[in-house]
Amino acid sequence: MLIVKLDATHSTNQYLKELLLSEEVEDFTVVTAKKQLQGKGQMGAKWESESGKNLTVSVLKKFKQFPVSNQFLLNICVSLAVLDTLKALSVPDLSVKWPNDILSGTSKICGILIENMLLGTQIQTSILGIGLNVNQHNFSSLFNASSLKLLLGRTLNLEELLHKILERLKARFLSLEKSSNNELWQEYESNLFRKDKPSTFKDALGNSFMGFIRKISPQGKLIVELEDGIFREFDLKEIQLLY
Repeated sequence: MLIVKLDATHSTNQYLKELLLSEEVEDFTVVTAKKQLQGKGQMGAKWESESGKNLTVSVLKKFKQFPVSNQFLLNICVSLAVLDTLKALSVPDLSVKWPNDILSGTSKICGILIENMLLGTQIQTSILGIGLNVNQHNFSSLFNASSLKLLLGRTLNLEELLHKILERLKARFLSLEKSSNNELWQEYESNLFRKDKPSTFKDALGNSFMGFIRKISPQGKLIVELEDGIFREFDLKEIQLLY
C-alpha cells in the first residue's frame, strides 16, 4: 500500500484525481496532508482543519465490477470503518448522521466525501475522502464540532490512527465482497443518529415538519415516517435535520 504524505495540498481528493490522470495508480493508494487549502465536504461545504492537528486522508479504491446502483454501500463501508476505529478508542456516544457524518453526541468529529468515476453503469474507481478531527481543540467558527482530544482528554498519534482506519477500511471492503449486503445495511442503520426518535426537519422550500427516521432506501435516500403515518424518501438536497 502506497501512502503519499503531503505538507499541504488544495484537497487530498483532488490530488488523487489529478494523479489518476497522469499515471497508473495502484488500488488502495493513500494520500494524506497536514493541511488542506480547499478541503470540502458534502454539497461543496468547506471543511476547516487546523494544520498538523487532524487526519485529512483520501483512499483510492478500484473495482472490477461495482454497479452505480450500489454506490451507497461505499458510504456504508467507510462510515462503519471509521466507527470501528473510534469505538475501539472508547469515543462516547457515536452515531452516523445521514449520509456520512460521524458524531459523538451531537458534535461532528468526522466528515466523509466519496467521489466516483464511472464507466457506463459501473463504478470503476472511487476516491474515499475522510476528514477526522483529532488533536484540534479550538473550533471558533463551528459551534457543533469536536475532536478526539476534547472527547478523550489526550493527544493521539496521527500516524497510528491513520493505520488503524486503513486496516478497518480494508476489512470492511473485504466483508463487502464476502458477506450479505443486508448485514452491512442493517449495521449502518442501527448506528443512525436520531433513528426512531421524534425529530424536526426542514425541506428544500424551508418548511419545517416532524417525523421519525426509519431506514435508508436501496438508493441511499433517507426514509422518514411523517406524523400522518406516511413514509417519504428524501435525497440529500431535499431535507435538513434540525433536531
